[in-house]
This record gives sequence, structure tokens and C-alpha cells, in this order.
Amino acid sequence: MDLRVANKFRIGKRIGYGSFGEIYSGVNMMTNEEVAIKLEGVDCKHPQLLYESKLYKILQGGVGVPYVHYYGIEGDFNVMVMDLLGPSLEDLFNICHRKLSLKTVLMLADQMITRLEYVHAKNFVHRDIKPDNFLIGMGKRQTTVHVIDFGLAKRYRDPKTHQHIPYREHKSLTGTARYASINTHLGIEQSRRDDLEALGYVLVYFLRGQLPWQALRAATKRQKYEKILEKKMATPIESLCRGFPAEFTAYLHYTRALRFDDKPDYAYIRKLFRELFIREGYSYDYQFDWVMIGFDADRHHKNRIGATSGRSDRRLPSRGRERERTSKAEEPKPGHTGTGITPRPTDVDDMKRETSRSGIRAHREHRDHRPRRTGFGDKGFQF
Repeated sequence: MDLRVANKFRIGKRIGYGSFGEIYSGVNMMTNEEVAIKLEGVDCKHPQLLYESKLYKILQGGVGVPYVHYYGIEGDFNVMVMDLLGPSLEDLFNICHRKLSLKTVLMLADQMITRLEYVHAKNFVHRDIKPDNFLIGMGKRQTTVHVIDFGLAKRYRDPKTHQHIPYREHKSLTGTARYASINTHLGIEQSRRDDLEALGYVLVYFLRGQLPWQALRAATKRQKYEKILEKKMATPIESLCRGFPAEFTAYLHYTRALRFDDKPDYAYIRKLFRELFIREGYSYDYQFDWVMIGFDADRHHKNRIGATSGRSDRRLPSRGRERERTSKAEEPKPGHTGTGITPRPTDVDDMKRETSRSGIRAHREHRDHRPRRTGFGDKGFQF
């Protein structure tokens, strides 16, 4: 049986799952373009896809932001059809034996800072910065890092007046504990500075292979988060970045010194890493570590689809199979699905405000306004 969405997209093999439901490969029957199709039961406790589709629509047109081709309701499911992307940086980190070279980390840092600057310019903070939420593209977009998974994103300022949200305390830990900023652990409302501090921990993780607060054990999640916070606060930045160029220490000192409503100087932190890149004599040739060992995202996807060809996925999941998000922060778990979309909790209060279903029964299809360039800074760094 041919399963279709909006009579335009053919559903293929299941390629992964998230806490909301499942992800399938698909094909646009008019253009033959491969897509990813995310399904979520209409009666799930904390719906996410409508909220995510709204954010992607706000962010559309940005380099490294996947395009949403369609959102609507099909039978018992909320459905979002979006660009099919390659593996996540966590997947690629594992492929590279859990350590990345300085050159690769600096090329990634440049793109990741730019992605966050764009999201922030659109008045949102991501609030779940981690390697799983940055994916490379497919085909000509393999050199472009994409930012995904906006289920926890929150508007931090009014889009018209630019009035910043108020400073608040006693907030639940939202995001992923391993990479969360110290202020997030302390229950302070997140703002732009927290996305950037979390990115700093991601970069150190790539270079060092692990963070000092990984693998801490505790009887409860709350106690584990407290231990992670204690270790973060007890680890001086100089110790965390020991053996690395001084720019990593400077980056983390800068992000931790930002005030709640400060606008980060993105040009300054980009320049920190760009000058280091040039001083090291590197060339911005997109020769990431995984490229050097022969990894190709398109071939990886074909192999993954081929591996499932022995069983049929020609039916949609039952509504009871969705995994509900039950907590607001978690440590990444081993056994990544390879889709770049992994189980992760939701900020329930934000979702309730943003995901009213009134008037969404009609199918929604977005026009494609993506920039036609295929990579980030095709000529390398631009000063």
C-alpha cells in the first residue's frame, strides 16, 4: 500500500524516532526530492510539531535552517515534512572516534556561532544546544551545518519593540544538563548568553572527547543535575581548556561574563576563532575530519535505508507508540539513532501557550524561499 501525505509526499522507510513519535524518509512525488516526514499522534500529551513548524516558518530563509515543505493533520497524526538532512555532529564525532581536530572544531565553531546569531536575530533562544541538534546537509549542502529541534526554543524579546523578557529565577532546568550553562542550572531564565556558553562546552567536548562532569552517578535525576552543577562550578575555565589555544578560555570567560539582557558581540567571538584558524595556517576547504576518512552523507543515507529493506514499514505507528517527554533536562544517551533527532524533553509551559490547535485542520504548505547558495562562506572567511 502506498502511504501518502497531502497526496504529494510518499512515505518510505522509518529512519528514526523522537520523544514525540517517529521519523520516516519520504519523496516529493512531483519533484522526486527526498524529504523527512515527522509524525506525532494528535492526542499526545505535549504536542510539539505545530510549535516547531511555526518556528521554522519564522526562521525560513536562513542558511543552515531546514525548510518545512508542509504541516497538517493526516488521520490520527500531526505531520511535518521537512528537508532530509545528514547525520548529526554527535554521529560524526562518534565516526571520528570521539575526538575532533582543532581545524574541524574551528570550522564548526564559525558556522555554529553564525547559526545562533541568526536564531537570536529572529528573537528566539534555542535552549537546547548540543551536538545532536546540529546536522550536516545532503548532497551539495554537506558542508553546511544546520541547526534543528526548536521544541524548547523561546522568544526572548518582543519582535516589534525588542523589549527583552524580564529576569526570572526558580526556573526548571530546560535543555540538556551536560551542556547547560551554569545560570541555567541555577534556575535563571535563559537568554542569548546561555546558548553561547552551552556552545562553548560543545566545542570543548569535541576537542577533549568528554567533559569533566560526564558519567556522574546519583540516586535521582535531581541529585545528578546538582552534581553536574557542582562540578561545573568547581572546574576553572583554565582547567577545562588546559592544553587548548587561549581563545577557548577567552570565549568561555566572555560568555560567562555577559549580563542577562546583553547582546553578545558575535563578530568578536567569531574573530577570536578565525584569527586562530589563520594563525594555525589552516585553509577553509571544508575538509572536516569525517571527510578525510571518506565519509559521505549521501552514501550513509542510502546504506541506512538499505539496511531496513528487509522489513516493511508500510503502516503508520499506532498512537500509543509515541514516547512522551517526562522531564525537562536529560543527559544524552548512547545508541544514537543516526537521524539527528533524538528523544528529548519538552518545556511544557511554553508548549501549552504556543500549540493551540484551533484552526490547524487545513493543510499548510510553505513556499520555498531558501537561499540558493549551497554552503557557508564558499570563499572561506570574510572579514
